[in-house]
Amino acid sequence: MFDKIDNLSSQTRILIAVLLALAFFVPYSYFYKPQMNENNATQATTREMQNVAPIQQVDSGKITQDTARVSNPNHATLATIESKNFTYKIDRLGRIAEVALKEKKYQKDSTPLMLFSEDIANPSNPKILEIRFSDSLLNQKAFNVPYSANLNTLEIKDKPQSITLIQELGEVKIEKVLTFYPNGYYEARIKIPQNYTYFVSPGMRPSVENDSYVFKGVIVKESDNTITTIEDGDAQGQSNYANASILAAVDRYYATLIFNKSNNLNVTILSNPSENPMPFVSTEGELQLKGYIGPKDYRLLETIDPNLTDVVEYGIITFFAKPLFLLLDKLYNLCGNWGWAIILLTLIVRVVLYPLTYKGMVSMQKLKDLAPKMKELQQKYKGEPQKLQAHMMELYKKHGANPMGGCLPLLLQMPVFFAIYRVLFNAIELKGAAWLLWINDLSVMDPYFILPILMGGTMYLQQHLTPTAFNDPMQEKIFKFLPLIFTIFFVTFPSGLVLYWFVNNIFSIIQQLLINKALERKKAREIAEHKHKDD
Repeated sequence: MFDKIDNLSSQTRILIAVLLALAFFVPYSYFYKPQMNENNATQATTREMQNVAPIQQVDSGKITQDTARVSNPNHATLATIESKNFTYKIDRLGRIAEVALKEKKYQKDSTPLMLFSEDIANPSNPKILEIRFSDSLLNQKAFNVPYSANLNTLEIKDKPQSITLIQELGEVKIEKVLTFYPNGYYEARIKIPQNYTYFVSPGMRPSVENDSYVFKGVIVKESDNTITTIEDGDAQGQSNYANASILAAVDRYYATLIFNKSNNLNVTILSNPSENPMPFVSTEGELQLKGYIGPKDYRLLETIDPNLTDVVEYGIITFFAKPLFLLLDKLYNLCGNWGWAIILLTLIVRVVLYPLTYKGMVSMQKLKDLAPKMKELQQKYKGEPQKLQAHMMELYKKHGANPMGGCLPLLLQMPVFFAIYRVLFNAIELKGAAWLLWINDLSVMDPYFILPILMGGTMYLQQHLTPTAFNDPMQEKIFKFLPLIFTIFFVTFPSGLVLYWFVNNIFSIIQQLLINKALERKKAREIAEHKHKDD
């Protein structure tokens, strides 16, 4: 097997490396399903399991169907929370049933962006701050009796404001005191008699961004900082996590979450009919929660609680992507424009990776120079693979060439490029961020396809300048089609990501020109020295 690999030309290896990188680069985001670590799922005590188990009946049995049928009249708005940035509507069951973001950069077709609204198709899905009881009869009653509120309208300006919701269920009285802040943060104090086990939900994930390339589902952060993700379509039965600090339901850009600095959230994740995760926390008596509804803006989450920045999730490469985002954020603070920040980030990455790039380009040039001799060896030892292999290795050794030198640097750079891809694809900070001229939003595709075409053109020019030594005409044709493939591939990508690759190509071309000139000068010196020795 290794003999066959060594017999491949350098360009074949590079082509394979690029295609493998492509196979990993974006399809990874589609096919990768974060697996829940069973070892991380904390086993509940016998008493907790007894208390939690009935919620399965509440969710999937007769109660859920009755709830869906009876509670429809209670979907009417009980109270409206207004601020400069959002509108919340609380329904007659004491739940935040509708959320609209009013900031211009989040708007859709010049209207507020609806993060949550009435979901008739999935009545069993919990809403924000929905309460369910383990006692099925009490739960049935709770979904038939409306709440009352001390206010119908609450306007939030510079200071937090509170609203009190009360539900009378005979001998059981539920009291919710909700305090809302201007930035989407809220506090909830829930009072229920001590001897009743109940469950509170942060709600299902926002239903705005449904792109298949990104994570959508539930994130649980436990007290030992273990982060577990349950993606839509992957929820199975019931999972329990004791002593968690964050329970978040997220899509690409937005989140609804509850958290507690005491790390004492007992989390239960159920599965709905679509196998999407339904998040709850369980408790008895009085419960105090902190929560947030809105964009996954890193700095905003950090101001609320630094722990919440873990909700900004980049998949398996988060450990590397997160520092890259922080660097990008610092560059933005320096220049005040996300487009220029991306360009500066590209320059920094090129400088850091220059040693690898230089080695790869030098190796490719050496292999190009050796191509005629390699071709002679292939003709001379045709049908004798072992002899051919031995003489080729001797040739490589004599001239200091590495047959893998051209593609190894490329493969080593791919994690960096992939991390940047994830950062730029997931950064809501690019939402509504303009760069130059026609690029008014770096989070969406170029409306005129100019950047993708420029990226493909610069990639073609870079190929033209890169040392090549094709032995197979078909191989050469395939390789020359890569710019077109990349152009088509990137047409629908966010402008910020295409900008990165375009600028990266520009810097690569500059580096290639400089290295080519340096190699020409070096070669000229070697020829002059050789000629001087002969004289």
